[in-house]
Amino acid sequence: MINDLTKGAPVKLMLLFSIPLLIGNIFQQFYNIADIIIVGRTLGMKALASVGAVSPLFFLIMFIIVGLTGGFSVITGQRFGAKDYDGVRRSVTMSTILSFLFTAIFTVFCALFMNQLLFLMNVPKEIYHDAFWYTEIVVLGLFVANFYNLLANIIRALGDSMTPLYCLMAASVLNILLALLFILEFHWGVPGSAFALVLSQAVSGILCVLYVKKHFPILHLKKSDWIFDWKSDYTFALEHLKVGIPMAVQFAILGLSILIIQSVCNSFGSEVIAAFTAALRIEQIATLPMISFGVALASFVAQNFGAGHFSRIRYGVKRASLINVGLSIFMAFVMHFWGGYLVGIFVGHENVRVIKIAHDYLFRSSLFYFFLAQIFIYRNALQGLGRAIIPMFAAVGELVMRSFAAVFLAVRIGYFGVFYAGPIAWVAASLVLAVGYYSTIKGFIYKTQMKLRKSKS
Repeated sequence: MINDLTKGAPVKLMLLFSIPLLIGNIFQQFYNIADIIIVGRTLGMKALASVGAVSPLFFLIMFIIVGLTGGFSVITGQRFGAKDYDGVRRSVTMSTILSFLFTAIFTVFCALFMNQLLFLMNVPKEIYHDAFWYTEIVVLGLFVANFYNLLANIIRALGDSMTPLYCLMAASVLNILLALLFILEFHWGVPGSAFALVLSQAVSGILCVLYVKKHFPILHLKKSDWIFDWKSDYTFALEHLKVGIPMAVQFAILGLSILIIQSVCNSFGSEVIAAFTAALRIEQIATLPMISFGVALASFVAQNFGAGHFSRIRYGVKRASLINVGLSIFMAFVMHFWGGYLVGIFVGHENVRVIKIAHDYLFRSSLFYFFLAQIFIYRNALQGLGRAIIPMFAAVGELVMRSFAAVFLAVRIGYFGVFYAGPIAWVAASLVLAVGYYSTIKGFIYKTQMKLRKSKS
């Protein structure tokens, strides 16, 4: 259901919006969790390592798609907040054209240079075959991933976080069933897990289309909405690209930094790879409440930006920041005391060394969840304001810090050095984003006050 976020209590609106997002994000993690549990428990640690060794490449690819489509939907949300419904439909068609064009280019590039990419990642020879085919199948299914993410971001931009949830729930269950079918019955091994992932994403996209067709008249596109006029639409395309490309670059940089860390991690053998893979999955789940609240904030800010409610934006960001602080403390507590048990669920409690390595990582990284929580707040607030350049520069700083820490510390203290790369980067990026947000929102409020004074005089 379409929801106007420019009216009502900001905290209540964001909480109600973020709860379906949280549940949806949990189900989305089932795509990867099902891979880890099913592959790890049925095919063994080498198979699990083959998936884990290339997971950062998978995340890099998905980050770019999510960043691009998320950036385009900011314009959609701003048009909706301004009550420009023709602009909403034009934004949808423009986003579709641009995102599918970029996806086509990216798919061809990755498919052609997959061997070179895996070589740069130091993927061990004993797991290379499975790692290659898992990634190749996922890459060839990028259009499907783009299809769903674009639709989901557009729907969320209109204030509806429930519809993507329903689609994800159905697709997540299907992913688990297909993974079991392809691995246990068809004996397709690791590639079967990738096929299950792509097919389940296709189903989630189709469900979104069917629901939109029935319940979202505002998104019923006309033939005229698809006509591209270079004179009038060139500027509109640039408006989308000015937000979408920096967000895609930002997410790509974040994915690249994780890729570098994984490349260093891969040099320590299959046990460390498996431990790092399981720990990252658990950390992704632990940070989902903070991520979900940040995404809710982005939609809230985008709509209120379109309506010109800058004081309301500032109030909402402050309350969201406090909530994420509380969530970060709670999740750190959980990781400290139950992280090892959670790792055992993924890899089997008999793998004592893998569990110990993974728990060591979770214990250290969770001490810095406070800074990660603030990244989700200020990054999304700036994106909702259409200021994607600042988060992009913060991501560059995060890449530099992660890469330096991973390589420099790994040489001196082994794989423990990799564990500190993320936290060091979180501290640096959160400071850059906080300064960027407060200077930006102060500038908008000052301009609004000057306009009011001029109109009164």
